[in-house]
Amino acid sequence: MAFNGSKRVKRPVRGGVIAALDVGTTKVCCFIARVEDGGALRIIGIGHQVSRGLRAGTIVDMDAAEQAIGTTVHAAEQMAGETIREVLVNISGGQPVSQTTNVEIPIGGHEVGDADVRRALAQARQFQGNADQELIHSIAVGYSMDGNRGIRDPRGMFGEKLGVQLHTVTAGSSAVRNLATCVARCHLDIESFVVSPFASGLAALVEDEMELGCTLIDMGGGTTTISVFFDGKCVYTDCVPVGGSHVTNDIARGLTTPVAHAERMKTLYGSAIANVADEREIIDVPQVGEDEPAQANHVPKSLLVGIIQPRLEEIFELVRARLEVSGMGKVAGRRVVLTGAASQLPGTRELAQLILDKQVRLGRPMRIDGLAEATGGPAFSTAAGLLAFAVQSHAELPGFSAEAEPPKHLWGRVSLWLKENL
Repeated sequence: MAFNGSKRVKRPVRGGVIAALDVGTTKVCCFIARVEDGGALRIIGIGHQVSRGLRAGTIVDMDAAEQAIGTTVHAAEQMAGETIREVLVNISGGQPVSQTTNVEIPIGGHEVGDADVRRALAQARQFQGNADQELIHSIAVGYSMDGNRGIRDPRGMFGEKLGVQLHTVTAGSSAVRNLATCVARCHLDIESFVVSPFASGLAALVEDEMELGCTLIDMGGGTTTISVFFDGKCVYTDCVPVGGSHVTNDIARGLTTPVAHAERMKTLYGSAIANVADEREIIDVPQVGEDEPAQANHVPKSLLVGIIQPRLEEIFELVRARLEVSGMGKVAGRRVVLTGAASQLPGTRELAQLILDKQVRLGRPMRIDGLAEATGGPAFSTAAGLLAFAVQSHAELPGFSAEAEPPKHLWGRVSLWLKENL
């Protein structure tokens, strides 16, 4: 079994079925996949629908969220012809916090073995977080020997001190517990939690981007999440509580139009960057409370773009500020990958390049067969990444599987409470 920091994850066997559940602010999506030869994944069932009961990635209405999750999973099961019992679930709310811990242990000059590595990892994992925080991931991102960094596998080496650098990600325990309860009410067990930007990175980044350094920005409906990959590992994650839904609400308020029409206008006519032709293009704006089409306002497209652009600028400026404060701006290099539903707005990539001063591309799920064009876009990167998380090796070293007991944190108490009360 592999170990992801919060639960032991059973590696799927060939022919086995795995399921991923992406619970977002604007949509809920479930992918069911079959593992084929060589660990390849083929999608056999898909379900997705409008999300209900969530705000900024956090559940605010348990019954509505439960119904949305149950309906989505049932649709995926019907398509796949399978009944699933366990799912991998994303975490986008709960204000995830990313920290890096460095620990050194004495080894007395002898050859480093598996027991020494386990001891170093166990000491690094003595997580002393707040009582209201849940440990989601603990990822070993590097090792050192007598101060010499950049070591991927210290076994077989000689030295006096073995160091390990551990990246931990935590989230608010109440948000995690509410999500776990909703999933349990749908008669599903949670195989593992995965923070959304980590999962999206596994789906949308190529190997060279992970190795050389890259920032992934997952632009969802209620939140924009960030992850930085370097040397093949996820070394930083963060979350900005602003997303595509805020753009829609700005349009609805600014043009006094219903939210549904605001979303439609954003999709059909919206752009992140103004164009000289925008003044000449006129769009109809239905008014709140007016039933007659004749009562609609007629405004130039430039007015719509003038509402959208400042909000997207705010999102990218917040992302830039988070990277600068964390010190991860240089580690991430000059490569940025945008994904998520809100990244599909025309001009978003160009605006991100302008504000972040980096090379930007639009990412979509890779390495998975069976995805139709409608479900293979940036909006489904998180769901695809959850499947990738299930099949990849999460051992801290090549060929090394951690056997140490996972840290004793809230997840064990949550699981016990769910079994006793549901």
